[in-house]
Amino acid sequence: MLFNGQTLEEINKRKKKWEKETVSKSLEKLPERAEFSTRSGILISRIYTPLDIAKLDYLRDLGFPGEYPFIRGVYPTMYRARLWTMRQYAGFGTAEQTNQRFKYLLQQGQRGLSVAFDFPTQVGYDCDHPMAHGEVGRAGVSVSTLRDMEIVFDGIPLKEITTSMTINAPATVLLAMYIAVGQKQGAEPSQLGGTVQNDILKEYAARGMYIFPPKPSMRLVTDIFEYCSQYMPQWNTISVSGYHIREAGATAVQEVAFTLANAIAYVQAAIGRGLDLDRFAGRLSFFFAAHNNFFEEIAKFRAARRLWAKIMRERFKAKNPASWMLRFHTQTSGVSLTAQQPYNNIVRVALQALAAVLGGTQSLHTNSFNEAYALPSEQAVTVALRTQQIIAYESGVTETIDPLAGSYYVEYLTNEIEEKAAKYIEQIDEMGGAVAAIEKGFMQKEIVESAYRFQREVETKKRIVVGINEFVAQGETPIKILQIDPEIEKKLVKRLKQIKQQRKQTKVKETLDKLRLAAEKENVNLMPFIIQAVKEYATIGEICDTLREVFGEYKPPSIF
Repeated sequence: MLFNGQTLEEINKRKKKWEKETVSKSLEKLPERAEFSTRSGILISRIYTPLDIAKLDYLRDLGFPGEYPFIRGVYPTMYRARLWTMRQYAGFGTAEQTNQRFKYLLQQGQRGLSVAFDFPTQVGYDCDHPMAHGEVGRAGVSVSTLRDMEIVFDGIPLKEITTSMTINAPATVLLAMYIAVGQKQGAEPSQLGGTVQNDILKEYAARGMYIFPPKPSMRLVTDIFEYCSQYMPQWNTISVSGYHIREAGATAVQEVAFTLANAIAYVQAAIGRGLDLDRFAGRLSFFFAAHNNFFEEIAKFRAARRLWAKIMRERFKAKNPASWMLRFHTQTSGVSLTAQQPYNNIVRVALQALAAVLGGTQSLHTNSFNEAYALPSEQAVTVALRTQQIIAYESGVTETIDPLAGSYYVEYLTNEIEEKAAKYIEQIDEMGGAVAAIEKGFMQKEIVESAYRFQREVETKKRIVVGINEFVAQGETPIKILQIDPEIEKKLVKRLKQIKQQRKQTKVKETLDKLRLAAEKENVNLMPFIIQAVKEYATIGEICDTLREVFGEYKPPSIF
């Protein structure tokens, strides 16, 4: 214990005396503004003291960085040895435009790439599909075939950089393309480093970019686990994403709970496949949002690390300490950005990024101030990257590890978030796990209700959003935005047509037929078949349609 019983008793007496004699007089003259609470509904006390963390045992509950329960950081020296990876999320229009943006970001000091794919790519449609019309290249880069992927990474040595790909339902296809590009550059799969998001459960719960029903989707997820455990030891096989859950309206507690519940389902699926837990668990990674409630966000990251360490060691009996570590990427909150007074977003992003760093993130993306309007301009993305660099090199927060540890408030919040998230996980376990909870609409309903409560708080001014419900400015602020040329879609459709004419059709049909037969069998890993198909320039649509024939498509339940 940090404090003995006698000391705590004395603090309690002095606190009551302070409230009776000092605070009461102050309140008579100047009442407090409101009753305060975090977005998760955790009531915030006037002051925090050792009384609020009286049961905290330093060695049991905090410990040291790089050691169980990892609450103070997953690495022994954290940012004193190596800063987090500054990984700006980028991708738009054509493969050529995205390649140009990637090279610009690398020249500006970015240390890793993060690929955004457009909506048609995310749901397995080629750029010439009727469902893709009007969306090609809009919210990310359009990738229909291996040729697009070759152009995206042209002149960028995949041996030397790490790449994160935000792709889920067709994750096997895009990973296969990345492997093929690497091999064309002379890099074997074992030499490639990076992450594929590959988190399909959060698509059902919060985002909607799914293709197949849960069971075959989980098969594809574990296919990547199995393949990478054998051939890609440097590759993170999943980025279990709380980000999209949070952006859909979840609280910090729900973000932790639902993310870890999904992660439990993935671990169970991999074990069910026969994979060695301590062989694959160390390559699991996570993806969280950073929102505006500064201390709650810091506490959230710390609580998630400790809770995951307990889950892996106590629930799954993992033996390797690397299996207990929760390593995560953070992205600042897109939903918190406002079109009104857009330069205010620079301040929001800076606070959110600082919270992520103080929370111990391994990788960080900072949103651009003009993203409430459109994809970020070159100027805006540079400001976003410079925000990270100023925190890293000028603020001093990287010079000691977990500097807010021991704060009565931060430790109290950390404990509260962990306890409330654990209760959610217990509730989900009782339903039969994350997949069952999603199929019943439980997570979806919780997220929607949380989003509604927050919106009501904004509308009633219980929560102030600067420029929205208070401090409103008249007129618009002129800013430069990135616009996607509508002619791009026509150019990409033309290129796809040419590729289809130039490739060997018999080879394409042969690889797709083999893929279909493999998909019809239960315990066959589909990654090798998909890799062969993409190498013959089979399109993402053709591959996904082949799997649609076998697996079908998912229809979401009604939750109201």
